[in-house]
Amino acid sequence: MDHVSAEAGDYPTTERSRVRRRHDRGSHGRSDVYAVLDATPLCHVGYTINGAPYVTPTLHWREGDRVYWHGSAASRFLRASDAMPVCLTCSIMDGYVLARSAFNHSINYRSAMVFGTARTVEEPEEKAAALKYFTDSFFPGRWDDLRPMTTQELKATSVLWMDIEEATAKVRDAPPGDPEEAHVPVWAGVLPVRHGLAAAEPAPDLPESIALPAALDALIRSGRLR
Repeated sequence: MDHVSAEAGDYPTTERSRVRRRHDRGSHGRSDVYAVLDATPLCHVGYTINGAPYVTPTLHWREGDRVYWHGSAASRFLRASDAMPVCLTCSIMDGYVLARSAFNHSINYRSAMVFGTARTVEEPEEKAAALKYFTDSFFPGRWDDLRPMTTQELKATSVLWMDIEEATAKVRDAPPGDPEEAHVPVWAGVLPVRHGLAAAEPAPDLPESIALPAALDALIRSGRLR
């Protein structure tokens, strides 16, 4: 939990992580990779178990140059992944790009692919601290308002982490790229896709006397996902 890394500089470029197509959209810069990781709570983690590939979705959070994710302690993927090389990816779709030819249709997006070695948080105190950071990074101050996590709940939850060894970010944020000869009289442009929080929906059994906390109301009004 005390891992710290400077946000300046690039990750190393190797055959595993180098950008092979559209170099103008790619970056190995830490700040560019962090920007994508921090903008979306959902990631996909790829493992190879007994020679077969598996990809699982989960929520993640970042502390410096270290990425954490969690899941059920009963998961065979998480149980088998300690000390295993893994690939974690995030992607955000920002818009449909409608060109004047089918070939030039595209999307605007932000994506990151990071590589490292998965490690399991073993100590209960460290695991609880990681989960507190995770919860409060989404909903500031909420952890201390909740019923304390029980020993059994903590035991049933796995927390994994990896230090980012290599990483690549790719971004497309542009109008259609039609060549001159493709300019036929048809509408072209971008249909933006927006991501954000909507109005809160109280639990059906929530007493009317319990109001939405001010911090959550502010989070919704901010338009941020996290």
